[in-house]
Amino acid sequence: MRPILLVVPREAEGTRLDRFLASTLSAMEGGPSRTELQRWIEHGSVKVDGAARKASDKLREGARITVEPEPPPKTEALADAGVEFDVVYMDDAVIVLDKPAGLVVHPARGHQTGTLVNGLLARGVFEPPDGDEELDERPSVSARGDDAASGDDAQAFPGGARDLDRSRPGIVHRLDKGTSGLMVVARHPRAREHLKEQFAAHSIEREYVALCVGEVKAKTFDTLHGRHPTDRVRFSSKVKTGKRAVTHVRPLEGFGRHATYVACRLETGRTHQIRVHLADDRTPILGDPLYGKVPKHEVLREAALALGRPALHARVLGFVHPMTGEAIRFEVDPPADFQLALTTLRAMP
Repeated sequence: MRPILLVVPREAEGTRLDRFLASTLSAMEGGPSRTELQRWIEHGSVKVDGAARKASDKLREGARITVEPEPPPKTEALADAGVEFDVVYMDDAVIVLDKPAGLVVHPARGHQTGTLVNGLLARGVFEPPDGDEELDERPSVSARGDDAASGDDAQAFPGGARDLDRSRPGIVHRLDKGTSGLMVVARHPRAREHLKEQFAAHSIEREYVALCVGEVKAKTFDTLHGRHPTDRVRFSSKVKTGKRAVTHVRPLEGFGRHATYVACRLETGRTHQIRVHLADDRTPILGDPLYGKVPKHEVLREAALALGRPALHARVLGFVHPMTGEAIRFEVDPPADFQLALTTLRAMP
């Protein structure tokens, strides 16, 4: 937490203060996140030539910047022992779990308790390993990025350990509330940094299985991804600007033209990515209330209503262990409701 001293080089002349700090400090091991930098600037902990400045202020060559890192806020998430999930693997660095459908990953507006994070806190997942003094001494870098998303700014360790967010400790990626399957959560900052680097490099192996309405052919979706232009709750691949989204889809089993059981391998991880790609291709995921419709086919309609959620499951998760460097891979079968829907489709005349 020592002060950081920077001198603005010629090539950074005219650059915004926040952008210069983000590009410069992100290259440092254990550098701060953009969210942290914004908070430090707002609190006057970043000075240019001895004076506090706004994030949007432009810099001049030779200006001297002093950054005085602030301790992160303590987590506001509360432990909740009533949250249920299956632990697939756990050691001192990571926990791999099978998230049930219907469980929200982290507290947010409307879901302050009863989330996965609340359950993880109750199990003591974020207590630092014995003898690991480094946990309390170094800042951590945060990145952004379900089907979805790589790390939101998320880090929290109760009992006085490092905490970079008020509600999302250790989370490096998410699954939608209605999606079941595998997630990895970091137990301490060093593990989180390594995992975030893998997500940013798209080197994490992530494969989902889904039941789709309609006939799906093997295909790679390589599109832009952004907010829907008229419905801000939804996302779309049919946008003029956005982030790149890549999903590799292959059929596993077909049910005529009515439905297809597919596997989807993620190359990138955007919010609702798989759901958007399949829906925009007119083969939405069965039971998806946001991107699909109630099927007209009687059997599909009954299966969708019985599910009550999108038929999407994160089946495979593989990554390099952040501490040992060993490549590890996990696979879990879809839950009972998904299996029942699949059995129903197989029984279609």
